[in-house]
Amino acid sequence: MPSTAARYLYLTRHGEATDDETELTARGRRQAELLGERLRQTPLSVIHHGPLPRARQTAQLIHGRLDQVPVRCSEFAGDYLPYLPNRDELPPGTADATLERLAQFPREAREGGPGLAQAALARLTGPVEGDQPRHELVVTHNFLVAWLVRDALDAPSWRWIGLSHANAALTVIRYAPDRPASLLVYNDTGHLPRDLRWTGLPAELHI
Repeated sequence: MPSTAARYLYLTRHGEATDDETELTARGRRQAELLGERLRQTPLSVIHHGPLPRARQTAQLIHGRLDQVPVRCSEFAGDYLPYLPNRDELPPGTADATLERLAQFPREAREGGPGLAQAALARLTGPVEGDQPRHELVVTHNFLVAWLVRDALDAPSWRWIGLSHANAALTVIRYAPDRPASLLVYNDTGHLPRDLRWTGLPAELHI
């Protein structure tokens, strides 16, 4: 039976993007650079990123601060709805509003999302074969970060809804052999100055 070791999964949402989402803003580029500086001493084995420009550009800027870490474009790291709940799964007071909001997303995000979400779980979670821990970074979007955090906490499938992640914040999950997943860090923006911390989150969540 092969030996297994811990996986450390580093998750980040892309940097702040322009209104048309075709590129990062100057603030978004700086966020990505600072996250790269924070991760400089982390023994990353790979950087996965989604195919959209804002994730790809963020990954490239982080990569520029690191030494010889492979970068891979991965469909499962894209922007999609990871799970579409039934009404009876949701809190009654907000169920209708939640379903109406989800229905406004493009069809491809709704129909293709659950399959990609399962692919992300298969590819990114759990311990790894071998004797050495593996450290992987995923540069993605808010929904996938929420989906993977929900899974690590063994929360209901619909509970990715409502979890918000700041641009270029850092979340870390550890998958150790024979143990439940551990959420070590969540939505940490300590590497960002205060004026760069709150992009992507509504004003009422700024503290």
